[in-house]
Amino acid sequence: MVFTPSLEASYRDSFRDLLEASFEKRSLVHLNAGSSVPLLKRSVWMVIRGMVKLSAISLQGDELLLGLAGPNEPFGEPLSNVQAYEARTLNDTDLLCLSCEDLAGSPDLAIALLQGMAARYRQSEAMLALLGLRRIEERVRGFLELLANDYGQPCEQGLRLNVKLTHQELASALSTTRVTVTRVLGGLREEGWLHIDSQRRLVIAHQPLQRR
Repeated sequence: MVFTPSLEASYRDSFRDLLEASFEKRSLVHLNAGSSVPLLKRSVWMVIRGMVKLSAISLQGDELLLGLAGPNEPFGEPLSNVQAYEARTLNDTDLLCLSCEDLAGSPDLAIALLQGMAARYRQSEAMLALLGLRRIEERVRGFLELLANDYGQPCEQGLRLNVKLTHQELASALSTTRVTVTRVLGGLREEGWLHIDSQRRLVIAHQPLQRR
């Protein structure tokens, strides 16, 4: 196994309660799927519902998938030192904007944010570990397991991913080509490890990790 299991449900529940108390008097920002999230110099975004893709543009003009931010996870310019950093929603998403002053004035919220950042850090470490695998099939399988463990929803066939990543986005995350990803996904479907439901969402049939 190249990555660690996700956080316990008790942590997620307490974090969610704290966020709900925080945004009770605030307005959530709702963005439709495919929307660009404005990155502010002294503010951090917290995902309440939905999913955000974090990416950058290489010197050659290629898009690089840096990671994903799901419910209870933060992102924003203060948390990154990557040039040409971009955030875009993968589905309809609700976001909470927290300024640096908000965090400085609420130790509990700052600690909760730190825990959310730790989850993102573990995801980044897991993605780096996947790049160390020689076989592309192992990288693809490991990446889909990572996504299912972090964000998958139970269904009859296994764990369903409610976000849609293109084959090119998967390829950019795993340092390979779109053609190779397409071939590997086809092989995983043939062996029954991977399914595609009626809405074209991926379903991981065999998921060995404990979901968070």
